Amino acid sequence: MPSAKPTSIIDLHTHVIAPDQAAYPLAPLAGKQSDWSRERPVARDGMLAAMDEAGIAQAALVQASTCYGHDNRYVADSAAARPDRFIGVYSIGLTAPDAVERIDHWHGLGLHGMRVFIAGHTAADQGARLDDPLGFPAWERAQELDIPVCVQLRAPGLPQLENILERFPGVRVLLDHFARPPVEDGAPYAAAESLFRLARHSRLFFKLTTHNVRESKLGRATQASFMRKVVDTFGASRIAWGSNFPASAGSLAALLQEALDATASLSAEEREWIFHRTARAIYPALGDGGRA
Repeated sequence: MPSAKPTSIIDLHTHVIAPDQAAYPLAPLAGKQSDWSRERPVARDGMLAAMDEAGIAQAALVQASTCYGHDNRYVADSAAARPDRFIGVYSIGLTAPDAVERIDHWHGLGLHGMRVFIAGHTAADQGARLDDPLGFPAWERAQELDIPVCVQLRAPGLPQLENILERFPGVRVLLDHFARPPVEDGAPYAAAESLFRLARHSRLFFKLTTHNVRESKLGRATQASFMRKVVDTFGASRIAWGSNFPASAGSLAALLQEALDATASLSAEEREWIFHRTARAIYPALGDGGRA
């Protein structure tokens, strides 16, 4: 029998796109706007409506860097408009000379996390490194302020991530999409060993997103075996669900149902962590507000 539906749902990976391009002009990283933000944008009010339809209590608005670069004003304004439903995650240029000042600025506006695009993401500078010493002041500042840092990268960048985790052991890192591991070989997922080796870093957390939900059915992989592997390796208390809506196609309600179906073999306690408790542990500002 599938375990019971979680008592509350928090979505830690959503994106909002402003309808007013004059107020919030486009400035995508690498100069090319993402197709999804052009073809199926969702504004703040649309996100709230989608959350209500899906039964999602709260969400993290993650900066759409492929639309706005490091201009985080729409995320900041949206989070400020509905602090009971949203928290905001901003992005910065990690190695920029003013990176520390930018962290202080967005943190001072009430945003609760930051995100970096680097080390393998198509929108990033492929010559840049997550562990570039020029970025150390930003990592130090994030560690001082206890700011969770979302990292978007693929498997080739994981050694760089490990360097950061070892140099800054106090920083909390939230790895987007589990770094999109290769899973086609199926259990025990030997091809993703570079990801599973990171389990010893206790302040590393993971987003289970729609990418993982869909990719865990490829080749010899099954959703049940992949979910069991990541939970047994990292612990459910270090895994949080994120829809990637609207970047991942489909309604928010449908994306949530996909995730619930994919995790149906897990225990009720494990799903409580994945769908809301881990999110609240990473971002205490979520508190118990908006509990469904």
